[in-house]
Amino acid sequence: MEHLAPELTLEEFGSSVHQHKLILVDFYATWCEPCKYLDEILQEIEPKIKDNVIIVKADVDEQKELAQHYTIRSVPTLFIFKEGKEVWRMPGFMLAHEMIKKLEEFY
Repeated sequence: MEHLAPELTLEEFGSSVHQHKLILVDFYATWCEPCKYLDEILQEIEPKIKDNVIIVKADVDEQKELAQHYTIRSVPTLFIFKEGKEVWRMPGFMLAHEMIKKLEEFY
């Protein structure tokens, strides 16, 4: 899984989501227990979706500009970007099979 660099700007993030067809972004915090559980789920699904989806993690404490821009009010919050556009957002997490099914809707 890719982790965003702490110094990544909003503009750099915007250009990176345009480079891939489908991106799942996990806004998380290191102190968040549900985020740790979600990380396990993402690690489980990554091998199953890696040909179609890039998973990127953004720490809201390090990526404050991104968190503000996307109005992150709770963690974890998941986003799906398709061809650079936000197509889905959800605070919280899903089970692995539910997440795979949701991602497959955007292939």
